[in-house]
Amino acid sequence: MPEGDTLYRVAATLRKALCGRTITRFDTSLDAVGRVDARTPVAGRMVAGVDALGKNLMIVLRKVDDPGDEIPVPESFELEMRRFDLVLHTHLRMTGSWHIYRPGERWQKPANYSRVVLHTDEFIAPCFSAPVVELLTARESTCHPQLTSRGPDAMTDGFDPEQAFSRLRLRADLPIGVAIMDQRAMAGVGNVYKSEVLFLRRISPFTPVKDLDDDALRGIIDESHKLLVLNRNNSARRTNFGLNRSERLWAYGRSGEPCRVCGTAIKMRRQGVDGRSTYFCPACQQVNMDSW
Repeated sequence: MPEGDTLYRVAATLRKALCGRTITRFDTSLDAVGRVDARTPVAGRMVAGVDALGKNLMIVLRKVDDPGDEIPVPESFELEMRRFDLVLHTHLRMTGSWHIYRPGERWQKPANYSRVVLHTDEFIAPCFSAPVVELLTARESTCHPQLTSRGPDAMTDGFDPEQAFSRLRLRADLPIGVAIMDQRAMAGVGNVYKSEVLFLRRISPFTPVKDLDDDALRGIIDESHKLLVLNRNNSARRTNFGLNRSERLWAYGRSGEPCRVCGTAIKMRRQGVDGRSTYFCPACQQVNMDSW
């Protein structure tokens, strides 16, 4: 699943290519999206905004002649919305991706994998294989449970660590490696940052939230925010900022390889109902392997 920094870069690329441009054609392979488009056509609208809200991508599509009647939006939304806007909401999860092409340029994936395609005079933007694609009215987006229930976004400059702290404390019985992946507690952290942050803070991913003292929990939150911000403009994600640039990560994806700190073999274990992979050093993070 793309992490917060990946979605931040996707939104920035789409924003640069599409914002201010008029949609000349809109294609979709999804019946539900097609029905909304038939009632309120996307073609002829202008792309008025693109933003990543945690791991959700939102594209605001506005009538060119909209008189400008704005509607209230949740504080967490960075987007201005008007009454007659449409919002294209996608969540990429493990399989989805957005691409940008010039007209006539060869696509890197088969067209039948595309869920929606936005055409403008200058660019074509297909979204491939995304499991969540919705075309919403502006008001629907402002009360959408997936968009409004998310926690504070650790990717943003306006991130509220105290709100994240309070929400994580409510997940007292969850292992911390599961809790910080809960986007309703703190948005933006995925598998990579979960493993890297907990390694850097020397905390076992299997420790229940209730067993962490306040300083430890705040340290996890601060580390998550710091690393996401440091990486949001870098295509090559790094959590290890040593001189050897080939050693970009401390633990993630390194099962069986020696820990860069102590030499112990890095381990991987799946956590949570979705079985998400967690990488850790049993020695540095004091994981009791005998209890497994």
